[in-house]
Amino acid sequence: MKRLTGAVIGLLCLAAPAAAETPAAIVEDVQGKVEGVEFMDYVAPGKIIKLGPTGTLVLGYLKSCWRETITGGVVQVGPDQSAVQLGDVQRVKVPCDANAAQLSEREANQSAATTFRTMKSDKQGAAPKKLTTLYGVAPLVEAKSGGTLAIERIDAKGEQFTVPLTGNIMVRGKFYDFAKAGKTLTPGGTYLATLGTHRFTFQVDAKATTSPTPIVGRLLRLE
Repeated sequence: MKRLTGAVIGLLCLAAPAAAETPAAIVEDVQGKVEGVEFMDYVAPGKIIKLGPTGTLVLGYLKSCWRETITGGVVQVGPDQSAVQLGDVQRVKVPCDANAAQLSEREANQSAATTFRTMKSDKQGAAPKKLTTLYGVAPLVEAKSGGTLAIERIDAKGEQFTVPLTGNIMVRGKFYDFAKAGKTLTPGGTYLATLGTHRFTFQVDAKATTSPTPIVGRLLRLE
């Protein structure tokens, strides 16, 4: 690999330790020799990733909803997008819910309780305006292995899933992928996800399809 320029050296020196920070993005794909990250890793602002001359990295930003495909060079993760030196970046805005970051157990339970109260009092079954929205019909659920995940539709009867989160059905040991399992939810539906004491309500966008959806658009963080 060619000697790094002064700009890249400066970028590396300015990078702060990111381990304890809130994740900014998730690694959606890795191709070639890429140092420092693997598929489905979370990365925080300040993280430096070396791609070499031909490595490719796809990052999905959790808040800004930018999806970046980066080829070659050195990447510094930012809060909303990456800084790339000696490489090429293709950046696309994708449908995602910027408020779908992980909730505390208290917030998750409040979300579920608020939804039930609203739907009980509203004759048309309207969901709360700020309900977390997924833009794919096949959620990617982050959850601890060993428990049982239950997802039930609460604006209509008859649709529910119960999944023991064990063995090789878990991606990287902590993600359950509905797409990989061949299971889908209904566009426009409102759901309650239960995992142990965690209860979280969400809705699927009415325009969601079975087409492949970027991870940031269908990620449901229950861990």
